Amino acid sequence: MTLDSFSSFFFVGIAGTGMSAIAQYLQGVGKHVSGSDRLFGAEQKIRIQQQFEEQGIACFFQDGSGITKQTDVVIVSTAIEQSNIEYQKALELGIPVMKRSELLAAISNSIKTIAVGGTSGKSTTTAMIFHILQTCGKSPSLITGAGLSELQEKGMPGNAWVGTGEWLVIEADESDGSIVNYKPEISVLLNIDRDHKEYDELIALFTTFKHNTASYFIANQDYELTKQLSDEHAYNFGTQQAPLCGTNFLQEGFEISFTVQSCTCKVPVIGKHNMENALAAIAVAHAIGISIADACGALASFRGIYRRTQLVGKTENSIYVVDDFAHNPAEVAAAIKACQQIAPHVVAWFQPHGFGPLRFMHAELSEFVSHTLRQTDVFLIADVYYAGGTVDKNISPTIVSDAVALKGKQAVYTGSKEQSLQVIAATTPPNAVVLIMGARDPYLDAFAVQVLETLR
Repeated sequence: MTLDSFSSFFFVGIAGTGMSAIAQYLQGVGKHVSGSDRLFGAEQKIRIQQQFEEQGIACFFQDGSGITKQTDVVIVSTAIEQSNIEYQKALELGIPVMKRSELLAAISNSIKTIAVGGTSGKSTTTAMIFHILQTCGKSPSLITGAGLSELQEKGMPGNAWVGTGEWLVIEADESDGSIVNYKPEISVLLNIDRDHKEYDELIALFTTFKHNTASYFIANQDYELTKQLSDEHAYNFGTQQAPLCGTNFLQEGFEISFTVQSCTCKVPVIGKHNMENALAAIAVAHAIGISIADACGALASFRGIYRRTQLVGKTENSIYVVDDFAHNPAEVAAAIKACQQIAPHVVAWFQPHGFGPLRFMHAELSEFVSHTLRQTDVFLIADVYYAGGTVDKNISPTIVSDAVALKGKQAVYTGSKEQSLQVIAATTPPNAVVLIMGARDPYLDAFAVQVLETLR
């Protein structure tokens, strides 16, 4: 199919990050877009529902009422089963049902695309590339998994934009295997860590991703696995040995700086992992004709993205609350390390985003956390976030806290969010960072605000 095959699109679960971005993009290019979500209400409207309606996207509760004979195609994610009431209605009416990843592939095949892949850092790098291209007059389009602060300040969800230029920047997801569907002009491989899938599966997916790339496959030279997949060209990046090599890393407060090819780059974010993300963005910009100096200059005004080491606030006794999407071992360790540069104490609270992921990663998570924590830091692990459905719940978060404690580091199971608030208040000393981490739960940002208010 092509985008011209349909004019009226209906999204099942439109409030999800992946679905909402594509829906907004299609609305922006002139398609008729509507959708449903179980979180939508007729009287009490959540923020994203209001934002959709302001853009002209009709919103419905997930009961089938929004699907009519005028609907050309129904879009579902891998989380929507065929037993879903709206999936069934589409079948009854003879309306084609398409996977989200298939639609994104069709979009990316209609425009010159930059696709960002890897197990960590995709959203941040995608946002940085978009910001550089936007600042340097390229007017790019965007489809990504997390809201950019600069777009959210315009009253939008912030994870999509329709520009007038020739480039579309997308976040390419490997967790559902859909990354193999894209045929980008330029692709980026940030890293390969064990998350969702085993290493051999990931390498197979990223190898196909590479072979589907038309021009440049830009790879991080710091990871042995990504280096093995890379081609030899001037746009590979890294912090050790690479054509675009970042050196002289420094973090002062909530800003990092480093040097790349004699240019000093300052970015208002935290963590050494964000130097790698910034280098990837600079490499892509350079590959399409933007100078390194201009790319570095653009990153100085980067505003960050939603729930990626995002500063929530600071108390009078110098306690910073930071909110982060970290949900795999490498991301959790990177977020903790970034916060360690800010204060002598880090209280790192983590909510596992599912029983399956906890079962898959608990041993590696315990190892990464115990290795990363200082003696002055504390790791708190809460109840598993449960989004519904049939799942084996026969695992407890204590499997992580017990393992970390056995390594001689401070780790506590805190239970529910309400119980966690009490533990955080009792555990956090002055001059500290409280780091809130987790994925899937749509209310973690509100919980981070609650934490700040409790500590004030």
